[in-house]
Amino acid sequence: MVPFFTYYSMFGFQRVGDLIWAAGDMRARGFLIGATAGRTTLEGEGLQHQDGTSLLSASTVPNCRAYDPAFGYEMAVIIQHGMQEMYAEEKDVFYYVMAMNERYTQPAMPKGVEEGIIKGMYLFSDAGKAKHKVQLFGSGTILNEVIAAAELLRKDFEIGADVWSVTSFGELHRDGVEVERANMLSADKKPALSYVERNLKDHKGPVIAATDYVRAYAELIRPYLQRTYVTLGTDGFGRSDTREKLRRFFEVDRYYIAVAAIYALVKDGELPASQVTAAMKKYGIDPKKPNPVTV
Repeated sequence: MVPFFTYYSMFGFQRVGDLIWAAGDMRARGFLIGATAGRTTLEGEGLQHQDGTSLLSASTVPNCRAYDPAFGYEMAVIIQHGMQEMYAEEKDVFYYVMAMNERYTQPAMPKGVEEGIIKGMYLFSDAGKAKHKVQLFGSGTILNEVIAAAELLRKDFEIGADVWSVTSFGELHRDGVEVERANMLSADKKPALSYVERNLKDHKGPVIAATDYVRAYAELIRPYLQRTYVTLGTDGFGRSDTREKLRRFFEVDRYYIAVAAIYALVKDGELPASQVTAAMKKYGIDPKKPNPVTV
């Protein structure tokens, strides 16, 4: 029998944290499903249900494999791999998989993305050649806003944006730590590249990452990105409101992602700062709006 335990994700690692570590001592296996995950997917429920930190907490548990899938096919691949790892290969790990309650279109699974889903990231769409390019990372439900931001950048500013689905910043971080350690302990050999670096090798431009969690979650991979990296997240207390207004409040919607991308290109010296001002005006972004971290 395979145990599945589904609950409000906000009540997971915070309220049963000691039991999760005890499960490690017991060599427990199974699936924890963090339902209604994230800070903006569960509208109108109040702060006590807004989960912005559990994936960050999960990244500290050595035998926990934590994922934030955006689409059904990603969830299916993760569950199948977990079954294989825990019950066929008999590894003493458990899986923490986020689940959203937001309804949106489910695309068909692109060919050959299974490995990337498990390792933590894969290329969802390639913008092709463009004078100015950016790399957009999206995690979980916010991937939909990233996809929309890529279209805004193309249509309004002629900027090409490759879109990456990041299913686990935690797994990418672990890979980076492992590669960095191996390089240090064999310094006389050619350095290996982390999985993030290998994926981005042929994709130019700064990286912008947006998640439904605190910025510290996406920051886990900063050491393994040798380029401009801008993170957007849901730091602060938040509000009880609609998804659209919550994402605007936390500054993780498509318009803030687009502005962040243009800002990253400005930092790299590819665009004038006036382009950021123009984008903010076009998308109705008020620079005097209070920082969500402070309110």
